[in-house]
Amino acid sequence: MTGLRTGEVASAAGVNRETLRYYERVGLLARPERSLGGHRLYPKETVTVLRVIKAAQRLGFTLEEIGALLARGPGLGERAAVKLAEVEAKIADLEIIRDTLRAAITAGCDDLVVCSHTPSCPVPFEGVSCR
Repeated sequence: MTGLRTGEVASAAGVNRETLRYYERVGLLARPERSLGGHRLYPKETVTVLRVIKAAQRLGFTLEEIGALLARGPGLGERAAVKLAEVEAKIADLEIIRDTLRAAITAGCDDLVVCSHTPSCPVPFEGVSCR
């Protein structure tokens, strides 16, 4: 039996051992073979799979979405297009937040309660429900 032990895989992929075990439990990684001494023995490709998982996370994919990609579900292009639309929507929201905060700073809104009573207050209080 040959393969990489848990520490070797974790070190090579830049993750910790618990991350490796977690990915096993949730099905992102196949359960490895065991040595006669009970140590996990991972194939060398596991390091590449872990790097792919971490790169996909940095691109905003959830572990569930990554699982579907690894299972050879709908192609990356289709899923990347959906993720791109989500990211662009978030960016648009963040730009609105940025512009509102800049306007609040420019208007000198030091106190939101006081500012909310002035017609020039840029903070959008309309449509905010109090539950």
